[in-house]
Amino acid sequence: MTLIDFASDTKTRPTPAMRAAMAAADVGDERANEDPTVNRLNQRCAAFLGKEAAVFLPSGTMANEIALAVHCRPGEEVVCDATSHIIGFEGGGPAALAGVMIQPLAGSRGIFNAEMLRAAIRPDRPYAPRQRLVIVEQTSNLGGGAIWPLATLDGVAGVAHEAGLSTHMDGARLLNACVATHIDAAVYARGFDSVWIDFSKGLGAPGGAVLAGSRAFCDEAFRLKLRWGGAMRQTGIIAAACEYALDHHVDRLADDHANARRLADGLAGIDGLSIVPGEVETNLVYFDVAGMPAAAFATALLAKGVRVTEMGPARIRAVTHLDIDAAMVERAIDAVAEVMRAAR
Repeated sequence: MTLIDFASDTKTRPTPAMRAAMAAADVGDERANEDPTVNRLNQRCAAFLGKEAAVFLPSGTMANEIALAVHCRPGEEVVCDATSHIIGFEGGGPAALAGVMIQPLAGSRGIFNAEMLRAAIRPDRPYAPRQRLVIVEQTSNLGGGAIWPLATLDGVAGVAHEAGLSTHMDGARLLNACVATHIDAAVYARGFDSVWIDFSKGLGAPGGAVLAGSRAFCDEAFRLKLRWGGAMRQTGIIAAACEYALDHHVDRLADDHANARRLADGLAGIDGLSIVPGEVETNLVYFDVAGMPAAAFATALLAKGVRVTEMGPARIRAVTHLDIDAAMVERAIDAVAEVMRAAR
């Protein structure tokens, strides 16, 4: 039985063509800026994201953590949504690595607006941590893959800069938003001092992220990359996979979105599940299970060859990606229906 793996879009594996591109990569010492494939990818991503420079990194988590440490000094404060990746999924890195405080905002589906940010900004007084950075996550993972509207992003960035705060975009799934809305990445990121994109999720590469910003920002980012052990050597082998993904796997994200919508529609017709199909904007499908714990549901579904992720006592996440096709979605819907019938 072939596993249908909805656990995450990080479960993708390199395609044969991507592996061939990796094998043929022109490489050099990346740490000494001598890897031509890495250098080309950085230049390409900087232009793609509308920034002056870019740095290749092993992971998106490192991209976020380096951005925090470049923008902020220990004891300063970062404002973000309460569901942000930096809070729940980076091992306490903001405190351990950058030494920053976090002020979470209670947005809707991971999205807050300019008015909420303005209300959270304090006068700069010595009694409270100095506010330094505002972070948004496009798309919002815990928001169900919700897409930040461009006007909201521009408004948040405007309020932040007016108050003297820097801005950072966690763009792990930024390209999902771009494909869904036909808005360029540079346009989404135009109000943000730094931004990164991930290649190991929907784009299907085995690893890698690119963090972009000003030349001075990227110089400091590279220093931290060295300090934290993120500098590598013949990294062009991985960067070649990222380049291949940019050339061949961006437009096809639309297939993931279509599969996610079909999955959501199918789940909506199963008794015992609660889902709002209209909230499925990209490749993340969240739903709630009644009558059994989420963990038990996930275990029963795995026994039928379908893996999902437990996200709470009743909450389940399913993610479509490169290795999920339309036939697998139909098989998964049938398997979920069987599990729920057995539970009743």
